[in-house]
Amino acid sequence: MNDDHEVVKIAHGGGGRAMAQLLDGIFRPAFDNPWLARQHDGAVVDMPGAMAFTTDSYVVRPLFFPGSDIGTMAVHGTVNDLAMCGARPQYLSAGFILEEGLPLATLRRVVDSMAAAALEAGVQIVTGDLKVVERGKADGLYINTAGVGRVVAPQPVAPARVRPGDRILLSGDLGRHGVAVMTAREKLDLESAIESDCASVAPPVLALLEAGVDVHCLRDLTRGGLASALVEVSESAGVAAEIREADIPVREDVSAFCELLGLDPLHVANEGRFIAVVAEPDVARAVDVLRRYPVSEAAVEIGHFVQGAAGLVTASSMIGASRVIDRLSGEQLPRIC
Repeated sequence: MNDDHEVVKIAHGGGGRAMAQLLDGIFRPAFDNPWLARQHDGAVVDMPGAMAFTTDSYVVRPLFFPGSDIGTMAVHGTVNDLAMCGARPQYLSAGFILEEGLPLATLRRVVDSMAAAALEAGVQIVTGDLKVVERGKADGLYINTAGVGRVVAPQPVAPARVRPGDRILLSGDLGRHGVAVMTAREKLDLESAIESDCASVAPPVLALLEAGVDVHCLRDLTRGGLASALVEVSESAGVAAEIREADIPVREDVSAFCELLGLDPLHVANEGRFIAVVAEPDVARAVDVLRRYPVSEAAVEIGHFVQGAAGLVTASSMIGASRVIDRLSGEQLPRIC
C-alpha cells in the first residue's frame, strides 16, 4: 500500500474492499502472527492457570511526543497493568478509532511503533477492531487495548496484602512523561530535551517475583502520579503511609518546569514508573534486583506504611516539616495518555 498523499476515508471503516486493503496493507504485516492470519472474529489462545485481564484506552494529544508516541504507549501501558497484577503479559487486542483524513503515513508510523513495542515486551497482538469517524471527531486516532497474561506471583499482589511496616520502593525519577507531552502540545522550547519515560516495566517486576521477593502490592504511576497511587493503595489497605520527599528522584529540568507552571511532580503522570510494596526484610534484595534493569536502575526506598487512617499519606521534607499528600480533584495535565 502506497501511503504517499493517502488518507483515511470513511470507506476504510465500512467492512468492504477498502477496509480489507487497509488491514492487509498496514495492520497484518506489522502484527504478523498465526492468530491474525486466520482472519477470524477473535483469537483462541491457551491460558493455563490463573489469568490477569486488563483494558485501557489512549487519547493522548499530540500523537507523537519526545521519547514515545500513542502506539508505543498503548502497548506498554497495558503490559504494565498486567505486570502490576503479578502476571507475565502474553496477548493483546487493539481497537482503533480513526478520523477521516488521517494520513496513512501517520497510521503506519503508529502501527509500526506498536509492533516494535510488542516485540520488545514479548507479547502478541492477536485480535482487534477498526472504526472510522467523520473528520474532526477523533483528534486523528484513538486506541483501545486489552491484555491477558498468566499470573506468576506465588501470592496475590494487591492492596489487601499491605501491612504496617511494609516498605515503599519507587522504580525511578518522576514526571518526565507528563512534561514531555505538555511541551510537545504547547510547542515549548526548553533548553534541555525532556523525553517521556514510557517503557515496559514487566522485566524488573518479573525479576522481583522470580527472585522470591515478598511483593505485597504493585502500582504503576500513570494518571495522578505517585500521589494518587499511594492514596489509592493506602485507602484500599486501610493503613496510612509516610514518605520522605527528599528521597524521591526528580530530574532538575523536570523540577524547574513544574515549578514554573505550578505543578507538583508527585501528581504528574508517568508511563514507565511504578511502586513496589515489599516486606521490610526484602528491601535491600528488591532494590538490588530492580537496579539491574535500565527502566528501574534508579530504584530507591522512599517510605513505609504505618498504622493510621486509611488514605492518609504524609511526606516529610529535608527540614523535618511534613505535608499531607492527596489526590487532585481533577486532572493536573489532561490528555496525557
